[in-house]
Amino acid sequence: MFIESIHLKNFRNYETLDLKLDPETNLFYGNNAQGKTNILEAAYVCGTTKSHKGSKDRELIRFSEEEAHIRMIVKKESITYRIDMHLKKNKAKGVAINGIPIRKARELFGIVNLVFFSPEDLNIIKNGPSERRRFLDMELCQLDKLYVTELGNYNHIINQRNKLLRDLTFHPELEDTLEIWDSQLAQYGERIIQKRKSFVKELNQIIRDIHRKLSGGTEELELLYEPSVQEAELKAQLEAGKEKDLKLKTTSAGPHRDDLCVQINGVDIRKYGSQGQQRTAALSLKLSEIRLVKQKINDTPILLLDDVLSELDSSRQNYLLESIHDIQTLITCTGVDDFINNQFTIHKVFQVIHGEV
Repeated sequence: MFIESIHLKNFRNYETLDLKLDPETNLFYGNNAQGKTNILEAAYVCGTTKSHKGSKDRELIRFSEEEAHIRMIVKKESITYRIDMHLKKNKAKGVAINGIPIRKARELFGIVNLVFFSPEDLNIIKNGPSERRRFLDMELCQLDKLYVTELGNYNHIINQRNKLLRDLTFHPELEDTLEIWDSQLAQYGERIIQKRKSFVKELNQIIRDIHRKLSGGTEELELLYEPSVQEAELKAQLEAGKEKDLKLKTTSAGPHRDDLCVQINGVDIRKYGSQGQQRTAALSLKLSEIRLVKQKINDTPILLLDDVLSELDSSRQNYLLESIHDIQTLITCTGVDDFINNQFTIHKVFQVIHGEV
């Protein structure tokens, strides 16, 4: 699959933009704060409905404007998809596929598979658990439409349960309704935990070999999924933690508290690993994500590389570039020297200056 073209209107710092992309490697270069990352972000938003930064819709709209529009043409085997997305400051976004509006995000997921790799991702190991949960969720949502629904339902129920816990201070008579939310929370939470377990197991089968090569055969990497509670025990844990939740006004057990531990040679590198080990592990994680998507969809995902090469040493640069030769890639950088030095083929080059390409 590949993105054929991207059209932007009032997105971030772009008033209008029309891009024709090459099916292979596309390089966007220019100084910092010119709008290079915004192009990659637009592609990711159009394919997933979410910003890789977690930005809200209103933050994506050009200053002083009320709406933004993204149009992306995607070629997948012999089929062409046109995805239109309208972002609005004070309303829900509108999405249409080939001119037909969709009602639920799950109808969009799976049309285009995107892997976003930015310098922030190099910190995924040492950052907080929410970053690693986000990694699990965004990839699972692209690969499993049912997961999108279950995660959305779970998050809705968590919000409702937490609201109820806060309201009970003024309306204690509503306490009996807590059990209704607990039953639904356990129902969706169990499925989320099961699917995350399966996903991490599949990643482990791929990531060991990748990391072994990246580390010169000196390190064995393993991912350990750490649910805050086992799926079979979630309902009982919610009941057991009721008094604690009433006191803290929040839900203390469930997949919204999960984490992913990364071990090298049996050691938790978030706590005890060097910065170099953490960065190499993050690179292994992204490369294994690409390979797993290939296996799952029997096609190549689209890779969005946001100024990552400048953060890697030459051996890791080489390994990354060798790994993506068969994937449509959109790359941002401040200069082209890294690619010349690596003798990496660039099929199309764009210069970005103040929101003009």
